[in-house]
Amino acid sequence: MATATTSSAQGEPGKLRKWLRRIGWLVAIWLASVTALFLLAAVFRFAMGAAGLSR
Repeated sequence: MATATTSSAQGEPGKLRKWLRRIGWLVAIWLASVTALFLLAAVFRFAMGAAGLSR
């Protein structure tokens, strides 16, 4: 029974690291999508300004 507790205790840092890695990927993907949307909006704004459609 002590070995089961020891092995689960050793598994906890691995689980935490796994979850932190998942959260890191989630944040990275979210940040990349927000950046891509910003760049697309900037391109559209520039194109509309070049066409004379903005104030």
